[in-house]
Amino acid sequence: MSHLTIIATAAMGLESLVANEVKQLGYEPKTENGRVTFQGDELAVARANLWLRTADRIKLQIAQFNAYSFDELFEKTKALDWAQYISEDSEFPVIGKSVKSKLASVPDCQRIVKKAIVDKLQAQYKRSSWFEEKGALTRIEISMLKDVATLTIDASGSGLHKRGFRTGQGEAPIKETLAAALVTLTNWNPDKPFVDPFCGSGTIPIEAALIGQNIAPGFNRDFVSEQWDWMEKKAWNEARMEVEDLAKYDLPLDISGHDIDHRMIEIAKVNAEEAGLSDILSFKQMQVRDFTTEKQYGVIVGNPPYGERLGEKEAVEKMYREMGEAFKPLDTWSIYMLTSHEGFQELYGKPATKKRKLFNGFIKTDYYQYWGKRPPRNE
Repeated sequence: MSHLTIIATAAMGLESLVANEVKQLGYEPKTENGRVTFQGDELAVARANLWLRTADRIKLQIAQFNAYSFDELFEKTKALDWAQYISEDSEFPVIGKSVKSKLASVPDCQRIVKKAIVDKLQAQYKRSSWFEEKGALTRIEISMLKDVATLTIDASGSGLHKRGFRTGQGEAPIKETLAAALVTLTNWNPDKPFVDPFCGSGTIPIEAALIGQNIAPGFNRDFVSEQWDWMEKKAWNEARMEVEDLAKYDLPLDISGHDIDHRMIEIAKVNAEEAGLSDILSFKQMQVRDFTTEKQYGVIVGNPPYGERLGEKEAVEKMYREMGEAFKPLDTWSIYMLTSHEGFQELYGKPATKKRKLFNGFIKTDYYQYWGKRPPRNE
């Protein structure tokens, strides 16, 4: 199909990054709260799934219309050409949500949409019996917002943050999509050293390496839309060939991760190996106060503990002070820290050049940015 309306969903605050990635793929993005919409074909669906680093998932918008009554929702849903997207043996569960709409009951919306689709498919496939639904998964969502119904199909399956190589994680892992966003929001490029002093299971260094070598974040996993009968295999083959052609596997990178917990360092090493990046990433047990370097013009990105748990606040505040002391000599380095602690700048001992509001899951955080000196032009 050449005219598909494709939606890349995004966490709050990351929409502009997702829109930028969509533009880099060659499509025209339209940005709204929590989503970026663009037009494309089957190849675009495959490429978006494989390449978008900061999006949550890819959906296809089947229709959008006003629905003020359940009858209206039923009739308008039934009027659509569902056989275009759903095979006779497809599994097609319906999920839903409703915000500020007359049709407030989500279970009722789901039930009515399901019944409308079944009725239409029975007519299209000329059968009177119920569908067994043992084939490819085609998950439908009915979303009601201010009495506007949007019907979508999920083209990703597992969320895009599931890159396919995380074997282990710590207590409070950062989502890969947010980790990629943190790297994207810096001035880092592959020529510069990159350090994560709170690396945990290695998510931020791994995302930096994928970005540095231009490796598509979805290269290591499968997507639900690969199983759809109507999605041409050619589109997926072409998209995966592009991923291989554009990767710069031989590009040398200087990326390291440190953590106070030696168990996390071991997990990070396994995750890096699973991602095929163990040769270019180095991990070492270290406290942030012990960090020193002779290197110049590097970038530090960290997601340190926030001190939100009972009894942790004092230790975290002490660590922020020690971090400020340890990083003081690094005047050519740019430093980026994500935390929900509102007193971070005072404890660190320096006001940030810039800060940006981001959400780590449901936690409201700030991304504090300290820009280092620029290298001389002749270097």
